[in-house]
Amino acid sequence: MGFSVSVSHGLSSQLSSSLHGQRLSSSSSSSKSTSFMGFPLNFSASTLYGKQYCSQHKLVVYSKRVSALEEAMRIRRQRELQSTKKFGRTPPLRRGKVSPPLPVPDHIPKPPYLSSNILPEISSEHQIHDAEGIAQMKAACELAARVLEHAGTLVRPSVTTDQIDKAVHQMIIEAGAYPSPLGYGGFPKSICTSVNECMCHGIPDSRQLQNGDIINIDVTVYLNGYHGDTSKTFLCGDVHGAIKRLVKVTEECMERGIALCKDGASFKKIGKRISEHAEKYGYGVVERFVGHGVGTVFHSEPIILHHRNESPGVMVEGQTFTIEPILTLGGIECITWPDNWTTLTADGIPAAQFEHTILITRTGAEILTKC
Repeated sequence: MGFSVSVSHGLSSQLSSSLHGQRLSSSSSSSKSTSFMGFPLNFSASTLYGKQYCSQHKLVVYSKRVSALEEAMRIRRQRELQSTKKFGRTPPLRRGKVSPPLPVPDHIPKPPYLSSNILPEISSEHQIHDAEGIAQMKAACELAARVLEHAGTLVRPSVTTDQIDKAVHQMIIEAGAYPSPLGYGGFPKSICTSVNECMCHGIPDSRQLQNGDIINIDVTVYLNGYHGDTSKTFLCGDVHGAIKRLVKVTEECMERGIALCKDGASFKKIGKRISEHAEKYGYGVVERFVGHGVGTVFHSEPIILHHRNESPGVMVEGQTFTIEPILTLGGIECITWPDNWTTLTADGIPAAQFEHTILITRTGAEILTKC
């Protein structure tokens, strides 16, 4: 995140917005939508890579050869999933009490979207920076990374996500920055806290973290006119082995996606690389939420799909965007609570996410949100 965004899968230039990514659709994933981590992306059956393609006159089914190793990993994952259901399943997530939004001192510069509770449109312009812009992006991202690291030290049983939000909020404003999620499309808190089966955009509340929980904390700061965006999934106490492995592999998927980025590289390679690694372990890659351009604007092109796709476009030196895959131990279908933000796996099985903001260079990618 920040927040999620919804766009037409076949027409990625037509974006509508929402929160880490920015969520553009609050309906369940039965509508076949994809989103940036946030933006959901709506698409037709004919655009689904590796899935069934239907038209009035023909039916084509795509398939891929499954290696013995992949099959073995799938079987192991099924066994782990059964074990998790029996011994590691926490009670379903329930909404706690949400406290009022926290104040921000008048002297701290505010992002322009605070003038309205309506979700901003996703900018169609790719954010490519000169030397001064890169320096400002590095400062914002470095602060976001430090804040996230501090937030992680607060994760332990009995702590509420609201307490984490308050501590993070204070650290951000003391640094002279604004917490980007606060007031974005009416979002009431300064960070997103997504626990267990919550895929993304969880709202901090009075629920206490439990031993065995996992929690993704999504931090975005607005410093000197630039947004720095990052998130990480933390372990709370003694976490079931199958869920710990999901968290580890999700981070590896993000790292593998970043590793192939450089000037001139195709965006579609990111989703291919992430999917290949996730499939080795039998994990699902959520399609509804995607990465996004970030800089002076919170959410913009390019849309970064984390699953296999044929989207066009190449990376450009000086460009900044996020890579933020969500992997699930179960299915990738999701449901959204009436708050229009909190999005959970439809089967109630845990999901994990990691996110970095990166800068494209001539020879590779620089991770700006590394502490």
